[in-house]
Amino acid sequence: MTSNKSPDQWGELLGNKRVATAILNRLLHRVELIQMDDESYRMKHRQRVFDE
Repeated sequence: MTSNKSPDQWGELLGNKRVATAILNRLLHRVELIQMDDESYRMKHRQRVFDE
């Protein structure tokens, strides 16, 4: 699963901090988080896709 939102922004995204916390608690239970600081590959090539 990928997201451009950090876990602390999910409450705002979902409109309810408690629901976001419950969802993240279940999702993050057995995962490894990888933060990528570089620009998204999809966003880099987005203009080219829409120009065609």
